[in-house]
Amino acid sequence: MKEWFPNVQKIAYEGPESDNPFAFKHYNADEVVMGRTMAEHLRFAVCYWHTFKNLGSDPFGGDTMIRSYNDARNEMKVAENTMQAAFEFFTKLGVHFWCFHDRDIAPEGDDLAETNKRLDKIVDLAESLQNDTGVKLLWGTTNAFTHRRFLAGASTNPSPDVFAYAACQVKKAMEITHRLGGQGYTFWGGREGYETLLNTDMARELDHLAGFLHLAVDYKEEIGFDGQFYIEPKPKEPTKHQYDFDAGSCHAFLQNYDLVDHFKLNIEANHATLAAHTFPHELEYAALNGLLGSVDANRGDMLLGWDTDQFPTDLYDTTLTMYIILRNGGFSPGGLNFDAHIRRQSIDPDDLFHAHIGGMDAFARGLKNAAKMIADGKFEGAVRKRYAGWETGIGARIETGQVGFADLEKYILETGEPELQSGRQELLENMLNEYI
Repeated sequence: MKEWFPNVQKIAYEGPESDNPFAFKHYNADEVVMGRTMAEHLRFAVCYWHTFKNLGSDPFGGDTMIRSYNDARNEMKVAENTMQAAFEFFTKLGVHFWCFHDRDIAPEGDDLAETNKRLDKIVDLAESLQNDTGVKLLWGTTNAFTHRRFLAGASTNPSPDVFAYAACQVKKAMEITHRLGGQGYTFWGGREGYETLLNTDMARELDHLAGFLHLAVDYKEEIGFDGQFYIEPKPKEPTKHQYDFDAGSCHAFLQNYDLVDHFKLNIEANHATLAAHTFPHELEYAALNGLLGSVDANRGDMLLGWDTDQFPTDLYDTTLTMYIILRNGGFSPGGLNFDAHIRRQSIDPDDLFHAHIGGMDAFARGLKNAAKMIADGKFEGAVRKRYAGWETGIGARIETGQVGFADLEKYILETGEPELQSGRQELLENMLNEYI
């Protein structure tokens, strides 16, 4: 079989002293942290779309990268070459999982039947490669936003025919995800939103979105797929008002339409910042509501207003991410999917390895930092101390519903002005610096 990345051998752990750009300095898959290996904690996945299908285009320019697996006249041959290249990349990098959209792995045909036939052929190859390499599918998803038919959304489209087409596409994507042993399936709204209320029946669109997801839940049970369903919050791009804006809006939607027992959230770092939240905020909100499922690991550029999907190298983000994940029991069955693409000027295939190595090392350091933070208990202790007043006395009586407004008025009249305490934010930030 042809080798698509001949300049790179299997990436090994060489330790912090290594100067080999094709080696891990901190990610040691077999190293045990808090009773589990790094590989078990981090569950790294490579995304198919950015890694193999993005060729350097951005909102202002076309492709800049040349890839040998993309150099064929027949588009199905390109799809086969790309799948083979992908699994070579997965195995050389040493990740255990991958993720895909249906339209990443196989091009559309002239009609739905031909499109599904093409998908089946590529899934045959993917299944064979999974069996040969041991690499597993973390989750699959559907691209119901790129094609012209979805210009006004998929399940929220004003046309029932488009709704029906999207249902056909999701049905097939769920089937192939199930066939490949996918541990989850993600719904990303794409264009599930609107530009102006002048031409939008918002109530109807939300009802249709919920109805679509209920149909998916029903079909999940019908085919015996036991993977986790995820919704991925995403604000702004491409529509001004997206119905899956952030974790809070997704949570409210799921509660309102009796779907909350069937879904968790796939939280993306860059989506969090586009929603004017921090990544840790979105993770914590999802976790405290029992919705933290999986993570798209990337970062954005704070000076740009779109989804730049850069590789995660910020140790503060990776440390706080793993601190929240570890405190909430780890991934089950999610993981860290590198929903990121190399920069437009990083045109060599080798750059794909450098990017993923850097992201994996950054999360390995974040994991070890977070484990130390939990073992030391300093931050949890600071939080307990700050809220200690709720453990006894009037605080405990408030939390257990033993008092009303009149009781609280009587209490303040007797005790006087409340005593204030410092939040000690600067001290805690200094402490965090010591771990990093």
